[in-house]
Amino acid sequence: MSKIKLMSHLVAGYPTDELALTAARALIKGGADILEVQLPFSDPSADGPAIQTACTEVLGRKYRTADGLAFIAQIHSEFPEVPIYLMSYGSLIYTPGVAAFCKKASEAGVKGMIIPDLPFDFDEGLTEACKKNGMINIPVAAPSMSEERLSKMAHAGFPFIYAALRTGITGTDTKIDSGTIDFLKRVGAGGSKIYGGFGISNGVQSAALSDSVEAVVAGSVFVRIISENAGDKDKLFSAVKAKALEITHLEQ
Repeated sequence: MSKIKLMSHLVAGYPTDELALTAARALIKGGADILEVQLPFSDPSADGPAIQTACTEVLGRKYRTADGLAFIAQIHSEFPEVPIYLMSYGSLIYTPGVAAFCKKASEAGVKGMIIPDLPFDFDEGLTEACKKNGMINIPVAAPSMSEERLSKMAHAGFPFIYAALRTGITGTDTKIDSGTIDFLKRVGAGGSKIYGGFGISNGVQSAALSDSVEAVVAGSVFVRIISENAGDKDKLFSAVKAKALEITHLEQ
């Protein structure tokens, strides 16, 4: 049985800090290679219902950016070998100042930033601030981009690009077909390694992507499992771990 790399998505503090940490441990035990930790945001543009609901619940507890960074620091202290990418939206990064935010993120243990609504070529200094603080900026490519713009991103020298496998929001099922694979080839035409996500929830999808991406990205599927098992810590751990194992371990 072979393994594909997995970047797994978590909403910081959901449904509680303790259970979010339990989920992080389960994901890593299940084979997740990278944790993508989302800072809860009130008006997300790329997130489907599961992640939107999770963000709303956490924000209802008066959860702040500092709490999210403290959560990341806790995971990093326990699993220093696991890269953590921070996912959020532009206003949370821009408001305190991009340089100041990146410094704090780096100090918390963040290795990369994924900010979908900051365009790769007008990123308010994010790429430069990441470099200065030992992190990488990971721009998001979408199938709706023009060929000219997609080529410009692909050849801009980013080490990694997050390829959204379809238009719309996260969470609904994504069919991997020849068009998907062709899109991934164009995203990687400049040599960037590709993370492929949006609607990934099972090993069949992972297998279809395994020759085309550096890692698959799965998020809403885990948020739903966490939500369904929030009343039982042990069940939550087991269910999250099992799903991670299913997505990462490919049948020969």
